[in-house]
Amino acid sequence: MTTIRLHNTKTRKKEVFEPLDPANVRMYVCGPTVYDRAHLGNARPVIVFDVLFRLLRHVYGEGAVTYVRNFTDVDDKINDAALARQKAGDPRSLEALIHERTEETIGWYHADMDAVGALRPTMEPRATDWIGAMVAMTADLITKGHAYEAEGHVLFSVESFAAYGALSGRSVEDMIAGARVEVAPYKRNPMDFVLWKPSDAETPGWDSPWGRGRPGWHIECSAMAQELLGASFDIHGGGIDLQFPHHENEIAQSACAHPEGSFARYWLHNEMLQVEGKKMSKSLGNFFTVRDLLERQVPGFLIRMVFLMTHYSKPMDWTEAKFRQVQNELHKWSYLLADFTEEGGAPSDALIEVLADDLNTPEAITVLRSHYANGRYHQLAGDLRFLGIWNGESPNQVSLLYAHDSFQRREITDLIDGLLRRIDIARNVKDYAEADRIRAGLTAAGVVVKTTKSQTVYELAPSFDLKKLEALE
Repeated sequence: MTTIRLHNTKTRKKEVFEPLDPANVRMYVCGPTVYDRAHLGNARPVIVFDVLFRLLRHVYGEGAVTYVRNFTDVDDKINDAALARQKAGDPRSLEALIHERTEETIGWYHADMDAVGALRPTMEPRATDWIGAMVAMTADLITKGHAYEAEGHVLFSVESFAAYGALSGRSVEDMIAGARVEVAPYKRNPMDFVLWKPSDAETPGWDSPWGRGRPGWHIECSAMAQELLGASFDIHGGGIDLQFPHHENEIAQSACAHPEGSFARYWLHNEMLQVEGKKMSKSLGNFFTVRDLLERQVPGFLIRMVFLMTHYSKPMDWTEAKFRQVQNELHKWSYLLADFTEEGGAPSDALIEVLADDLNTPEAITVLRSHYANGRYHQLAGDLRFLGIWNGESPNQVSLLYAHDSFQRREITDLIDGLLRRIDIARNVKDYAEADRIRAGLTAAGVVVKTTKSQTVYELAPSFDLKKLEALE
């Protein structure tokens, strides 16, 4: 059996992955708060842990892996979005508007993540379906002396858990200094965090021993993980931005509520995403969603391959140069995939070997390039399918990669194909001057044409000039 090695944030070293039960490998990944479209950075953990999910299923069997990714559908941001609709004139109740917003956003999320090739997790629990479990865990923490009620709130007492801060490797004092801690007079310690908070008449709420209210964010994941995966499970993942306080708080709650368990044994965190070397933000004008790219006719599998070029543990920079590089590379490969619409083969041993080494996706891309360079096209097809870059259904989908800034992909494709046919016709009638003229014009327009014994392929160079291409007609 393939040996998988993963960098465990908990121990700060790469370790051999040994599941508690090879017949029931369990993984929990923090999912989205469903109040708006997923931005590009939100897609990174989805793609990272989708690759891990695929690898685990390959090694242990498809039916032996349980992957849970939640939806946070109770949150102040969701309430605010619904309230904004109401203030804009929607006559429906806030509860109805919240329900509509979360359903709509979950639908958007599924569509966008499907488009980037992510498999659906085994389970996708919604927080609102597990309120009872959250209330029960909160009450248990009070009974065990790890939480207290204050002014309608229930708070976790950080001082009651000696190992608090072990995941992030910081002391409580350091965390207070470096975090935006909510100052509240009812807190015994500034670091204590909310397990339950009161709801007013308009805000969604549920009955509890502490009055009508709603859960804090952190208790949601702890309760759902406990109910669906048990007190001990294998892997917990998410973005590095969740390491503190969210994951730190999850560990504290779960370890205190279920001291008999280990909670998650391996912790994996993906680094953050930038755009052209800068943090993505609306103020910089470099903020965009996955849907923004899809609506600009950027194929989801192209987005996915750009992500896979960077190791999950490294900050990722989305750049136009990477986008064009991947675009041209997939363009070259697309001609070969037409022969593998019904199959594609199992993933190569070389691919599995590099993925098993802490999900080394940059090396996985190197493996793909080696397959292409050495004529191993069947393995290229199989590995592209395994990585979720190609679905094996339509080579035409992969062929639509000649996009330029105008995103007139089909027009560019048809234009180049027509010019190549004119070259063939000119050669057939021995009009070599015309054939050379067109080929030279293609080169001047930034279209690199390569002819082999069996086919002609082409790619767009960074110097591609659509006007020069159109002038050849």
